[in-house]
Amino acid sequence: MKGVIILLLCTLLSQGALAQHAAELTALLQRYGVPGMQVVYTKGKTVEAYNLGVREAGANQPVTAATTFEAASLGKEMLTYVALRLHDRNLLDLDKPLLQYHDYPRLHGQLRAARITARMVLAHMAGLPNWAENPTGPGWKTSVLVLKYAPDSCWNYSGEGYAFLQKTLEQLTGKSFETLATEEIFKPLGLKNSSFVWRESFAATASAGHDGTGKPTPIDHFPDANAGFSLYATAADYNRFLQAFRTGQGLRPATARLLRTPATAANRCGQPAVAADPYIAWACGVGLATTSQGPAQWQWGDNGNFKGFFMTLPDKQESVLIFTNSANGAQLAEKVIQLFFGPGQYWATQWLAE
Repeated sequence: MKGVIILLLCTLLSQGALAQHAAELTALLQRYGVPGMQVVYTKGKTVEAYNLGVREAGANQPVTAATTFEAASLGKEMLTYVALRLHDRNLLDLDKPLLQYHDYPRLHGQLRAARITARMVLAHMAGLPNWAENPTGPGWKTSVLVLKYAPDSCWNYSGEGYAFLQKTLEQLTGKSFETLATEEIFKPLGLKNSSFVWRESFAATASAGHDGTGKPTPIDHFPDANAGFSLYATAADYNRFLQAFRTGQGLRPATARLLRTPATAANRCGQPAVAADPYIAWACGVGLATTSQGPAQWQWGDNGNFKGFFMTLPDKQESVLIFTNSANGAQLAEKVIQLFFGPGQYWATQWLAE
């Protein structure tokens, strides 16, 4: 009987904590003008999922666990994972120049591009711009891609680099990236609500995006997979991937360590040093931070009117994942981190802001 009483007390305390967290998250939505949000906090085998607010401002459709969001740049970690899986099969040498695998016409005339490797791309050290032009526009696929910096000289965030690597993997395997993601991630991990291309079935569950004033905008219908921005997912789906990513599941131990080991100090090209710099580095495909709770992995997502963020604490088996349907969503990331991980210095959002 004593054991039953203790179990009941723990359950009541847990329910109280869940309700308190839900109330605090709802207050953050209201404070920052974010219509809807999904948050998943994981510690060991315990998972807390929060689905709050509405899919579209002015409508009565609540955000649920099944609501589809644009995950934006959080898709880059999936490309990283696929690349590392292929590396483990000896299909991809991380240090072999990518142009030796596949000609990339957009880089014709860029002699320095002959040095770019997968490792440089994953660490944002390829010297490429974020985007040469709007990647959703009709001319992007054939636009000229010009290096901004010498490869491996400094850190410059680059969706173009990931697009280059994606095209290389597609050529190496003879498969589209959507197929690769399905075979390497979606099916093995049971992600039934994730895709890099728009599905008509998403229309029934999709959230609208919202600009900074709260005006709703339709979710984008991306027809082609682009690991840099086109991932659709629910937070529940992405969290299952995030736990595999955090632990290196499905990777050789030495390869898994690449996700936790600095590949570069992430000294930003052409920018003066800032206070957060000593605490930020970049691994193969994910940001690293030295926090008051120990080493962390992190990444942000920004598709304009959809903002996302995750941070993991690998040594503590903890993670926080945030999907929002608002241009204001990035403003609450630090508050959500502190709510679940506890007060402290986490540096990632400060580094982004600087």
